[in-house]
Amino acid sequence: MSTMTEPCRAGRSARPGSPSRSAEQAAPRVSRTVELWLVGIGMAVSFLALGGFALVMNRIDAATFEQVVMPALVGAEAESGLGVAEAHELARTLAAWFSVTLIAVLLLSAIGWFVARRRPWRRTAGWWFLAAGLACLLGSQLILFPVAFIFFVAAGFFALRPVTDGSPS
Repeated sequence: MSTMTEPCRAGRSARPGSPSRSAEQAAPRVSRTVELWLVGIGMAVSFLALGGFALVMNRIDAATFEQVVMPALVGAEAESGLGVAEAHELARTLAAWFSVTLIAVLLLSAIGWFVARRRPWRRTAGWWFLAAGLACLLGSQLILFPVAFIFFVAAGFFALRPVTDGSPS
């Protein structure tokens, strides 16, 4: 019976996260507060910009669109040759595209946030934030480049900030 329990005990003590883990194998303590704040700000601003536009365009009627929104989108002069119904449909299509972009940005950011909180010493979260920034940039058709820049800065911090594990080297 003792032969059966010995390998099991050895296997249990060799598990990651067990108290018998040596100091050399311990993960470095890293604070990623700045990166997570940047990503939180980027998520909030993209939610307001992309979600706000989508909400307004999906709830507006054609008469209000013609009076308020169409002059801002097309221009003050009505020489564009674009009808009100066609412009309204194009704006609703853009709102749908922004909705899909918002979902993609929030999902990528949430995955990156989870990885950053779970394993802050790894640079994997930076790749997720880079993908969220690219989705924001390309999905908004380069309109929200300042918001995408926030995600890029967070990804850059993950790539460039040194992870100190307590050793001087």
